[in-house]
Parts: sequence; C-alpha cells; structure tokens
Amino acid sequence: MGTLPAADLYRQIEQANQRGERVVVATVARTRGSTPQQRGAKMLFFASGEAAGTVGGGCVEAEVWAEAREALRSGQSALHHFSLTAEEASEEGMVCGGTMDIFLDVWKPT
Repeated sequence: MGTLPAADLYRQIEQANQRGERVVVATVARTRGSTPQQRGAKMLFFASGEAAGTVGGGCVEAEVWAEAREALRSGQSALHHFSLTAEEASEEGMVCGGTMDIFLDVWKPT
C-alpha cells in the first residue's frame, strides 16, 4: 500500500457513506525522529475490514489497525501516540526509532 491521494481518499469516504458504513481516517499528525511516514500521510479503515493507504507499515500499522477497530466500534475520534524507539525498533527488526502521533477521525454516514 502506498500513500493515498486526496481525490481517492474523499471518493472512498463518499462510497462508504453511500453504503452507510463508518470509516476511520488515520492521519499522521506529528513525527519525531526516524519514522516510516511523514506528517500528512493517510490511511482509511472501513467497517468491512478493508483498508487503503498507509501510515507506515509493520508494527505501527498493526497498532493503528487495533486502535481504528476500537474507534469504529465506539465512534470516538482521538489522537494516539505511537513509539518506535530504537530499542523497540531493534527488537522488531525495524529501521525506525522515532515517535508518531496519529489522529483517528471517525466519519459516520449521514
């Protein structure tokens, strides 16, 4: 999965809205140190279990997936902090070592 162009992002949100499906838009809000994506990277998570785009791949994306599932369930948007410290990164075989703040924004069908 690669970065998600804005036109695709909003088209997919609109399609989910037409299906009556909630969607979570994950946006990298802040980074520090070495991270797999930069500020502004986006990923969509759908109630159907599908996703589009990327906020970094690997472990951080798995953690974001878990938080997105909870956001879909609760309907609550929130800012989440993810640490990719050098120690954790080396344990997981990652080359990153920074931190990321990712905003999970729940879009509900109208």
